[in-house]
Amino acid sequence: MPPIPGAGLAKGLAVTLRTMTKKTVTAQYPDVQPELPPRSRGVIALFEENCTVCMLCARECPDWCIYIDSHKETVPAAVPGGRERSRNVLDRFAIDFSLCMYCGICIEVCPFDALFWSPEFEYAETDILELTHERDKLRDWMWTVPEPPALDPAAEEPKEVAAARKTAEKLRTQREQEAAAAATGAAAEATPPAPPAPQAPPAPPTPTDQEGQE
Repeated sequence: MPPIPGAGLAKGLAVTLRTMTKKTVTAQYPDVQPELPPRSRGVIALFEENCTVCMLCARECPDWCIYIDSHKETVPAAVPGGRERSRNVLDRFAIDFSLCMYCGICIEVCPFDALFWSPEFEYAETDILELTHERDKLRDWMWTVPEPPALDPAAEEPKEVAAARKTAEKLRTQREQEAAAAATGAAAEATPPAPPAPQAPPAPPTPTDQEGQE
């Protein structure tokens, strides 16, 4: 069947008439901030207190855009006669966001929860060198990290939490048993021994017994 002349124009006009009466959905940015999803990948924030300079994030980064410098520091013994220990002290932690591809691998591999996603995305610069954020600036982004979402009450309990709870219940049961045994032993020691029961006097001999003796 040949197309009807003017069908495309009529269809376009129908779309125009249908949308003319609807409210506009244009976002007036930057006057109106957009509503971002809760897991938006804007910028990476650093929680410096949790960083142990394990270098996992820098080694796993596909773009090699994480720069870490550190030095070792000797910690004196906590008790007299103990051993001195050494720890890593963070000197520099920087991320070059002109190279970062926002894959999130550094956040996933961090074993101590030192890196977090922040939804902030307004950090454009006129100089590309300014896109390298040092640790002080990365630490400031921590104030913009949203709180984690509430756990789903129907979700399965994590294996780590279940194992910890099982161990805690086992220790609590063991302590209760030890406390009950100690209380029973103390009560047994505090109770004086019962006096011996009085013995009944022997019965007098009957006439039949006397005849048997004669």
